[in-house]
Amino acid sequence: MFLTMNRFRVKTGQEEAFETVWQSRDSHLKQVDGFVSFHLMKGSAEEGIRLYASHTLWRDRGAFEAWTKSEAFRMAHKGAKSSAEMYDGPPVLEVFDSIQELS
Repeated sequence: MFLTMNRFRVKTGQEEAFETVWQSRDSHLKQVDGFVSFHLMKGSAEEGIRLYASHTLWRDRGAFEAWTKSEAFRMAHKGAKSSAEMYDGPPVLEVFDSIQELS
């Protein structure tokens, strides 16, 4: 398994708009080979910001990398710059390779 995590610092007062953007968009992930699951997580509020993280689980790193070069990726991210005013800085991408799995 391979996990990608984007961390977002959303400006106070922009939380509802941020959540609406994410919940109403078509991510195009369900039809992508190697996609396993997606979660949008809401974190703590700090002075002036609310933390969010998106977690996307992939079969392997190759599936994620193929998605980043696909039309589905371009479609899912079109218009992303138009909501830049919601953020306190750019999102931070972190990636993780699985070393243990329990189910």
